[in-house]
Amino acid sequence: MGEFITFLGNNLADFWTYTGFANATGGHLVMILVGLFFIYLAVAKEFEPMLLIPIGFGMLIGNIPFNMEAGLKVGIYEEGSVLNILYQGVTSGWYPPLIFLGIGAMTDFSALISNPKLMLVGAAAQFGIFGAYMTALAIGFDPMQAGAIGIIGGADGPTAIFLSSKLAPNLMGAIAVSAYSYMALVPVIQPPIMRLLTSKNERLIRMKPPRAVSHTEKVMFPIIGLLLTCFLVPSGLPLLGMLFFGNLLKESGVTRRLANTASGPLIDTITILLGLTVGASTQASEFLTTDSLWIFGLGAFSFIIATASGVIFVKIFNIFLKKGNKINPLIGNAGVSAVPDSARISQVVGLEYDPTNYLLMHAMGPNVAGVIGSAVAAGILLGFLM
Repeated sequence: MGEFITFLGNNLADFWTYTGFANATGGHLVMILVGLFFIYLAVAKEFEPMLLIPIGFGMLIGNIPFNMEAGLKVGIYEEGSVLNILYQGVTSGWYPPLIFLGIGAMTDFSALISNPKLMLVGAAAQFGIFGAYMTALAIGFDPMQAGAIGIIGGADGPTAIFLSSKLAPNLMGAIAVSAYSYMALVPVIQPPIMRLLTSKNERLIRMKPPRAVSHTEKVMFPIIGLLLTCFLVPSGLPLLGMLFFGNLLKESGVTRRLANTASGPLIDTITILLGLTVGASTQASEFLTTDSLWIFGLGAFSFIIATASGVIFVKIFNIFLKKGNKINPLIGNAGVSAVPDSARISQVVGLEYDPTNYLLMHAMGPNVAGVIGSAVAAGILLGFLM
């Protein structure tokens, strides 16, 4: 009987070493709390729930403690585990182009086609990327890491993942979570900057209604856009090619089923896998580092610079425009590529000062230009850093 009790006790002791309770650290608890906070923001505040719920729950999954030496193959960084296989879509960089395919298939570029000068607003907002890049270099990050960090300023999660997978795989978890966090916080971060940088009269500017765009123009835009951008920046082809291909599926009028699949089931599936695995990659032992704190700080800096650059550019641009052609600076924030949330913020802030001044359609111009701009910026960084 005594031997049986000893045997049972040894088994229970061995079992205890496998439990999460025995392997938990303070870092695991911190990251679990962060994951719960993300879920709270998504459910209670409705901040980007399609992103924050998968990422937040992924953080819970990735920070369940286990015995790393037991060879259980359940962790996202353990080769051959299910999570590791799913995570290869992130590390290999094939989730982001599929996301861009879906974005292209659901995006209407009419606002940009009808008013091409709004492309300049989207381009101006990319200053945040290069500002953060130079700051990261000054802090001590190497050029490839700095390039991956800087792209956070584009407020484009898939582009940030794609670029960091190529330039700085070891920082990808922190960069991805930072990019998606600031995308979700667009309604909090951008309005104060927009109000600070604009006068009351500027906020009341009414823009001309966008002209009607023909079907031929809509079909030609993705073809011409692909050729122009990818001849200029071939390294951006995976993102830009899929973006414009998705848009052609939408606008051609003869591939409705393919466009619906790309903009519906496909992008939803990839969003789930991307969010969950990015969240799980925040395993405390890999994520809680000084570099991660710097990345979050630089991400916030680049996002603020990007927003301010878009607004300031419109103010300067207006000096050279005739009175009836002026642009409302409140749409300058939409140059960051958080589609369509930053465009909605332009609308919300504009309505605060004039309840009859609808800016959403105008703001979609720089917003979709920002998507193209961030992909081009990623291609530029990839081109001279690789």
